[in-house]
Amino acid sequence: MNVGEWLQKQVDSWGVRLSDQQLKQFHQYYELLIEWNRVMNLTGITEEKEVYVKHFYDSLTLARVLPVNSLQSMIDVGTGAGFPGIPLKIAFPHLQVVLLDSLKKRVGFLEEVCQELGLTEVKCIHGRAEEFAHKKEFRQSFDLATARAVAKLNVLSEYCLPFVKVNGWFIAMKGMEISEEVTEAKPALHKLGKVSMEKVKFSLPEEMGERHLLVMKKRDNSPKQYPRKAGMPTKQPIQ
Repeated sequence: MNVGEWLQKQVDSWGVRLSDQQLKQFHQYYELLIEWNRVMNLTGITEEKEVYVKHFYDSLTLARVLPVNSLQSMIDVGTGAGFPGIPLKIAFPHLQVVLLDSLKKRVGFLEEVCQELGLTEVKCIHGRAEEFAHKKEFRQSFDLATARAVAKLNVLSEYCLPFVKVNGWFIAMKGMEISEEVTEAKPALHKLGKVSMEKVKFSLPEEMGERHLLVMKKRDNSPKQYPRKAGMPTKQPIQ
């Protein structure tokens, strides 16, 4: 069984069907990732099966917890090499996707991936959440915001929730230990939109690690002052 067939078998039980064309796009994505990774730091994971598990499969786990087919738009904040945004766009071509990253070189990589894979309705934006979340076209305009970044939840929520529509979703993708940061984030989650949360724990295949999806639904508008200027959310998290 090749890695594409393996991926299809894994996501089949979630109701995700990948065509031959979509599996080809995942393979192209992998090849571009490895090619660009030789000249810039995109990922420390380069072995093919490991990329498919830790990047592609991991990104698609959002389909286990959300009705992605009924969503129209998503923003991936601090997308890096495009996870989870690009795998979700490949699997769910109807999605209108914004990939936001603060490093211009990475945005260049993302633009080439979208061009080579023939992905449409994807905006690759060089910028910071602190700035773009205040722009009218982005503020509270997405059904879903995602982040797989390493920042703590109280910081991530300030970056991401202002992008989310009322009754939209924010999913933070985390590793094993989350209890402390979830507790610390409760004041921020309430202040930024009276957010409710469900914690979903799962193991990656091939014994490649434990993960959590923090699935949050936004119930109210985010106050206009958030997110604050660069550096403030980290230095002085919302209490």
